[in-house]
Amino acid sequence: MTRAELNALSVLSLAHVGDAVYELLVRTRLAEGGKGRVADLHRAAVSIVRAPAQAKAAAVILPLLTEEERAVYKRGRNSHVNSVPHAASKAEYHAATALEAVFGWLHLAGEGERVRELFAAIAEALNY
Repeated sequence: MTRAELNALSVLSLAHVGDAVYELLVRTRLAEGGKGRVADLHRAAVSIVRAPAQAKAAAVILPLLTEEERAVYKRGRNSHVNSVPHAASKAEYHAATALEAVFGWLHLAGEGERVRELFAAIAEALNY
């Protein structure tokens, strides 16, 4: 997609795609880590992709973002969401939405290497 096409998408559409991208990265990382039982993999993945954990991940990458990525992040953070999960604060949920928007935007832009670079920074900082 071109930058114009990407920027025309709603931020929640970007976050929708980014949610899947981020979860796939998490699941791949966990599988590579050798946890054998599916139940253990699932529990670990859920704990990492929940909004509070994603908010911590967002704080890790925020200083690493380019100006263009930061603009997408801010759009995601400022988006209007209809509900917030009871296990997360409003601020955590907005940060998680912003993180997902960045990952969705990068994925749709064909920036796979940048996606992996940012995820590696998160995984290293948060010991995933």
